[in-house]
Amino acid sequence: MKDPRQLPSQLLVLLQFGLLLALAWVAWPVAWTGAIPLAAWISFILALALALWAFTANRPGNFNIRPIPKAGGELVTHGPYRWVRHPMYTSFLLGAFALARTADVEAAWLAWGTLFLVLWVKSSLEERWMQVEHPGYAVYRARSWRFVPWLF
Repeated sequence: MKDPRQLPSQLLVLLQFGLLLALAWVAWPVAWTGAIPLAAWISFILALALALWAFTANRPGNFNIRPIPKAGGELVTHGPYRWVRHPMYTSFLLGAFALARTADVEAAWLAWGTLFLVLWVKSSLEERWMQVEHPGYAVYRARSWRFVPWLF
């Protein structure tokens, strides 16, 4: 029997990357001219640094772009995961912010807001499923932040 979590997981990943592609599309004309704002560069650098830190904290094969926990996966609570449960989603939002700031049109900000909602739903499902897979997840969840430490 097919896992009922597959369809919502695949749809959320498709939306996530589709919105990123849309943001890249609207940012491209400005980026091509080299007129990328400083705030976009800073956000991009932060996104890249956080993503690299999260990758180094995770062991190979433990990472999954879908919200379904990997069978036999390890609950990572060190590195950026010590403070943030979803550092890769935060990194994604920072990178998308860089694109929206570069494009700086209403459609880009609407896409960024929609991406935030998609990642909120995705992280909510992931957290529900992580609690089933990892008995210690509830304690970890109580002492960490979803996306941004001390804020969100």
